[in-house]
Amino acid sequence: MQFTELGLSAELLRAIGEQGYTTPTPVQQQAIPHILAGRDLEALAQTGTGKTAAFVLPILQRLTNPLVTPLQKITHTAPRVLVLVPTRELAAQVLASVRTYGAHTGLRALAVFGGVGINPQIQSMRRGIDILVATPGRLLDHLGQRTVDLSKVQTLVLDEADRMFDMGFIRDIRRIIEKLPKVRQNLMFSATFAAEVRELAHAVLQNPAMVEVARRNAPAELVTHTVIKVDQDQKRDLLLHLFAAHGWHQVLVFCRTKHGSDALARKLEQSGVRTAALHGNKSQNARTRALADFKAGKLAALVATDIAARGLDIDSLPRVVNFELPNVPEDYIHRIGRTGRAGASGEALSLVSSDERIQLRDIERLLKREIESSVLPGFEPRHTNAVPRPSAGRPPAQKPAQARTRSGSGNGSRSGAPRPARSGAGAAKPASHHSGQRHR
Repeated sequence: MQFTELGLSAELLRAIGEQGYTTPTPVQQQAIPHILAGRDLEALAQTGTGKTAAFVLPILQRLTNPLVTPLQKITHTAPRVLVLVPTRELAAQVLASVRTYGAHTGLRALAVFGGVGINPQIQSMRRGIDILVATPGRLLDHLGQRTVDLSKVQTLVLDEADRMFDMGFIRDIRRIIEKLPKVRQNLMFSATFAAEVRELAHAVLQNPAMVEVARRNAPAELVTHTVIKVDQDQKRDLLLHLFAAHGWHQVLVFCRTKHGSDALARKLEQSGVRTAALHGNKSQNARTRALADFKAGKLAALVATDIAARGLDIDSLPRVVNFELPNVPEDYIHRIGRTGRAGASGEALSLVSSDERIQLRDIERLLKREIESSVLPGFEPRHTNAVPRPSAGRPPAQKPAQARTRSGSGNGSRSGAPRPARSGAGAAKPASHHSGQRHR
């Protein structure tokens, strides 16, 4: 199937063509017709499959179709589409997607999120907007100051709904929904549908169409998973060795905490590896600059907390390194979803110490398979506690005793807005390495 077969307008097809795309991804093929028909939609698709374009393109089409949406002058501070997202980076990237695909439509869009001044957002709102992309906390700030009117919203999009639950936004979302018209189109996109997400879907969606293009909690199909066993105090030196030995040039490294991210970034930078840290305590300008430099190839490493597990879209990112395993196994899926995107292959390498054996066991149980492990000469672990492996017929493991931690989740940032796949695009094979706090 080609984009030309989806019934999109000439203006949208022109914008899609200017980006070099011809073939829609599976989630776009399935979702776009339902949204164009005005149906509510519940879409489950793993990260990197083109979810953003799947709702942006048909929304733009409906807004510019006088048979669906009568032409009207832009109403002061009253958007017709509201897209709620969990993080600042995701808000910025959804806005970029709207502006890219809506370049020839004349529609106006704005993103509002915390970490930056509210007054410039108010001024932009007063000039009139059609599409508002917002994080829940900052949108409530605007509602409190009466600088936005949600009474004209025709379409509500809940993007990364599971992540918004994880970050504690459910009450904010319910407060916002109370301000919307009762009659509207509702679209919910998520990488996973936990029980609480489905509960919200049942409350918000009316007779929704269902789209599912990946099994629940599925890892990217083209990602190679590897574990290197190493003592905790040797992880930094081992990571530096891997950069030097294999000439790594673009690596996303995940840590559990903001402090740990900063410390590792300093160590890499001091050792000659161009590095920046990305977490919720960074200013929005610093976060934006770090992402831009990483995407442009100016940085060899970006060290992040799980704030970056959703919302980064980096073309052909070769590898993700788990410097520390996440406490919640589902977060592993979202972390590695930054690589192996849009048909490209990728590598997920985890540095695992003996005290992380429970996290590794739970991740393998989620993946339903063992992850190949190895030891590098010179970095043999002194502590060799065996990592329990999942076995057939064993009952599900209990959650780790430690608290569920999500450090660095800012209220404002999707790895890049997922985009349509390039027709026939290939991917270079990555080099082998052988041998939450909430902020408005």
